[in-house]
Amino acid sequence: MNDGTVTLPWLVVRQDDNGNRYRVGRYATRAEAERIADSLDGRGHQRLYWVERITRDAASSD
Repeated sequence: MNDGTVTLPWLVVRQDDNGNRYRVGRYATRAEAERIADSLDGRGHQRLYWVERITRDAASSD
């Protein structure tokens, strides 16, 4: 992080009723990502939200 870039290693993912997965957003901390996933999950839709950590290798291929 010495180059001045911000690291956002936590990803919120949504899966819909058909099994399609989408990135909702990237976050700096796990707590922040879980807070977002929980707030979205509580809306009553039949969608599944979860948090994943992006590895350094995966992040460089984005």
